[in-house]
Amino acid sequence: MLISPRGGRSGLIAFAVVLFVVMKFVAPQFEKAFVARRDAIEGGIERAEAMQAEAKAALEQYRAQLAEARTEAAQIRDKAYADGQQILEELRARAQEESARIVARGEEQLAASRQQVINELRGQIGTLAVDLAGRVVGESLADDARRRGTVDRFLDQLDAMAAGSPDGRDRGVAVPEGNR
Repeated sequence: MLISPRGGRSGLIAFAVVLFVVMKFVAPQFEKAFVARRDAIEGGIERAEAMQAEAKAALEQYRAQLAEARTEAAQIRDKAYADGQQILEELRARAQEESARIVARGEEQLAASRQQVINELRGQIGTLAVDLAGRVVGESLADDARRRGTVDRFLDQLDAMAAGSPDGRDRGVAVPEGNR
């Protein structure tokens, strides 16, 4: 026997005292430490969950801002395209106006040149016609007034013939009353 009956009781009493001290003083301290640790862990989890919720809200806000920015960028792009189209239309209109103005000026110059050529040709044709008529008739048509009257009647008849028939030709030549 290793334990003596007398020593067994004193060991049992010592164990009971130690157990009482541990249960009365040490165990509550451990319990407080465990509760504090559990509260700290739970608080950390709650804080982590709150931070995760904040991060999720921030992510949603970021996504909303990104979508808004994309929409705004699309609107800006569409407006720029519309502005570009309007500028192109304005430039086309200006170019057409300028083209029409240039064509009109060209037509005016052409008409003036045509009239100048017609006037020069009338003078030359008149002189040639008077000379030819003088040779045919055998008398001089040097009188300027008479010559001009004859030439003007002749040219008027040519103009009337050109205007009267679709192909510009007439089948007969009218002879002025004074020359019959």
